[in-house]
Amino acid sequence: MILQMKNIQKSFGELEVLKDISLEVDSGEVVSIIGPSGSGKSTLLRCATFLERVNAGEIRYMDKAAVTTNAQGEAVYVGHKELADVKRYFGLVFQQFNLFPHYSVLKNIMDAPIHVQKRNKDEVHEEAMALLKKMDLEQRANAYPCQLSGGQQQRVAIARALALKPSILFFDEPTSALDPELTGEVLKVIRQLAEEKMTMVVVTHEMPFARAVSNRVIFMDKGVIVEQGDPEEVFGNPTQERTKQFLRHYQR
Repeated sequence: MILQMKNIQKSFGELEVLKDISLEVDSGEVVSIIGPSGSGKSTLLRCATFLERVNAGEIRYMDKAAVTTNAQGEAVYVGHKELADVKRYFGLVFQQFNLFPHYSVLKNIMDAPIHVQKRNKDEVHEEAMALLKKMDLEQRANAYPCQLSGGQQQRVAIARALALKPSILFFDEPTSALDPELTGEVLKVIRQLAEEKMTMVVVTHEMPFARAVSNRVIFMDKGVIVEQGDPEEVFGNPTQERTKQFLRHYQR
């Protein structure tokens, strides 16, 4: 098991966004998280990647505990060094690409492996070029983000995340900032990664994609997991009325 989240609770002031959520992800598994806006999907991802602190619950990557709950029911995070070690297990691809605008495409990909992971520059360069070729972007290595389309920027962002050799890759609505024409090229890359058995958790509104690529689909609403299971079961024969109601809007 790569990721285990148990009894996660997260509030913003009086607003309870995640209510006792538990989630496990095994190696090679592709998990899609679907649900209406405001259901807590992106917050769950931000908690899993430590961009938000949980109020209670446990988070474990592989054999390392990152968050535990004390006797008072409060979340306790491990120290800075231990948390940095845990962060090496995952990569995160954002909605808005988050590339460094003043870095070339190649430098965006190479920067963290060299300066964070302290890896050999020549080796990183070779791997970065291989990733750009995989993304069909090897000709744009020296371009800057402003010179790329949104779809190209997102593919660079995926390459940047893969350059860190994560055990699991998180995608937070990776196509929401793209027009339909560019969405397809990003989904194609994620589909290819799925075929290569990359472990992924994908928050998405692309229902046909989630149905085709996922091993498991989780439907969230109002901070809880309403239903989860095999994509064909969840999409083709959902058991919960709220799931049925949501999916009616996506029938094609």
